[in-house]
Amino acid sequence: MKLTLGFSPCPNDTFIFDALVHHKIDTEELDFEVYLGDVEDLNNKAFKSELDITKISYHAYGYLTDNYVLLNSGSALGKGCGPLLICKPDIQHSLLDTLKIAIPGKMTTANFLLSIAHPEANNKTEMLFSDIENAVINGDVDAGLIIHENRFTYQDKGLKKIIDLGEYWENTTGHLIPLGGIIIKRDLPKETILKVNRILRKSIEYAFNNLAEPLEYMQCNAQEMSKEVMMQHVELYVNKYSIDLGVEGKDAITQMFNLAQEKGIIPKIENSLFVN
Repeated sequence: MKLTLGFSPCPNDTFIFDALVHHKIDTEELDFEVYLGDVEDLNNKAFKSELDITKISYHAYGYLTDNYVLLNSGSALGKGCGPLLICKPDIQHSLLDTLKIAIPGKMTTANFLLSIAHPEANNKTEMLFSDIENAVINGDVDAGLIIHENRFTYQDKGLKKIIDLGEYWENTTGHLIPLGGIIIKRDLPKETILKVNRILRKSIEYAFNNLAEPLEYMQCNAQEMSKEVMMQHVELYVNKYSIDLGVEGKDAITQMFNLAQEKGIIPKIENSLFVN
């Protein structure tokens, strides 16, 4: 059986999926047709139901629970790993409603967190996440909402942090920061859904037990990134909650969706969020 599978070329995703994609583990007679795209591209494909399994922003998943269900493995959530709002040193950022802000996509969790922390920050422009730093440097925008590896490089480029939105979330809610997860179509056979969940967990465990093996796949999809930055990326976004959400991970996600529903950011959710 072949399933379509979407994830990003970022090191955390290629680390997670390397063993699965390259059959370094038993895939239980499942094969996968891989699509690589940035997070908002994957969000959009999920809205069109184009992929059987895909990485998704948790914000976007709030609109997709009728068609997809969240796997227990593969998520990016934790502490100290949230998006950052940055600008050049000469920008006065006390009034965010006056700033033009680049965001990595309307449906990203990063934008959700910015909307919760600073609802007055409404002058937003969407662009590819990897272009945001340069847009700030070039003055195309006043500030940028950065995710992924850019949090390791912005200071070297002379930019400063306005707010750490992950830190804001942790201090406000006391929960982990849910960034993105892996969802699968609800209408697939239950046996297939559970099989994919098992295989994904095995893929992550294999990567942790054989740290050198995913490096080639990671490097070929992140060609401008050093090994050190790639591993920083993995250490930040891949952890025990990626292997299994557990009670703490599920509580954080539930809290995010409850808050988003209370504020009218996402519609009321009728289905179970998690694979049972």
